[in-house]
Amino acid sequence: MKIGLITLHAVKNYGSVLQTLATQELFRSYGYEVQVINYIREDCLDKNLMKYWCGSNPVKRMVMYPTLKRWETVFNQFMRKHFNLTDKVYTYEKDFADFPPDADLYCTGSDQVWNSGWNGGIEKPLFLSFVPADKYKFAYSASFGKQELSDEEVAITKPYIEQYKYISVREDYAKTLLEERYGYTRCRHVVDPTLAYDGEFWRKYAAKPKIQGEYILIYNLNRSKAFDEYAVKLSQKTGLPLVRLCTRYDQIYRPGKSVLVPEVFEFITLIDNAKFVLTDSFHATAFSLNLNTEPLCVYPAEYGGRLESILRMTDSLQKHVENYEDFEVVNRKIDFNHVNQVLKEQREQIRRYLTDVFHDYETNYKGR
Repeated sequence: MKIGLITLHAVKNYGSVLQTLATQELFRSYGYEVQVINYIREDCLDKNLMKYWCGSNPVKRMVMYPTLKRWETVFNQFMRKHFNLTDKVYTYEKDFADFPPDADLYCTGSDQVWNSGWNGGIEKPLFLSFVPADKYKFAYSASFGKQELSDEEVAITKPYIEQYKYISVREDYAKTLLEERYGYTRCRHVVDPTLAYDGEFWRKYAAKPKIQGEYILIYNLNRSKAFDEYAVKLSQKTGLPLVRLCTRYDQIYRPGKSVLVPEVFEFITLIDNAKFVLTDSFHATAFSLNLNTEPLCVYPAEYGGRLESILRMTDSLQKHVENYEDFEVVNRKIDFNHVNQVLKEQREQIRRYLTDVFHDYETNYKGR
């Protein structure tokens, strides 16, 4: 049997590709063939990256060119090697006109698939709009990325939501949104797919360490001078050097020893071997908790609820950097025995959810 999976696998981002890998492997563990629908948003197409990031500014284009070529190498090679992708690339709704609905089940996967702000509007294909209504549809660890939705957004998406047999979401508040705004009751809160497997699973993929000794890893997605100044002071107070995982080549000028756009599995290695991870990233926080590395979390101005949700779930809210004078955060330790137990229970919830989904399909819908 076959599952057609649609998610944000093609975003040039470590978290996006790793959550896709985790989802694919999890479904395979149930004996399903998995095909990742090669849906790529317009702004994520390789041919459009320069325009999206730089516009017509010739200086920006010159600065960003090496980064964009490196992204294509790192992330495209990873996707080709590790994902079972459809041959055709889908971007616009019209591209799905000849989509062959030959899978048994269809799934909207994780990441910010239902975040209209992040996606630049409502992306109907991510609500499986192209899949016939009589096909079995479910969502696994989907995210709205925000705690409030407009009435218009709810009205547009509600007919698609109602076609899902089961929905699980990545944040606790998203479950509330579905229940209160959509009247949808067959929903559960489960953790991100990368947490469906423990640290030992991910260490099997991890690359060989290139940096020796203790360090503070910086993974900063939202550029901020105040963030950088805080990192420097934190390094001075702890005596630990800074290592920056640079997602762009122009970040080489920011504080810390630069690791320039590393291979995907090096992301895991850098987190696993750090003393602390200073970050505003959800996935860097999730991997830190899973690998038992102390995160130091700065909530981003937008979509910070995801970080707060996972810290709250693991009783780790003390790792929130309250302000840029909060250096005591390094002394507010995490009880990783407790975190590991919480994550173990969350993995069991994932398994119960997917077991219920697949049992429902095989009992009530298979062969229709």
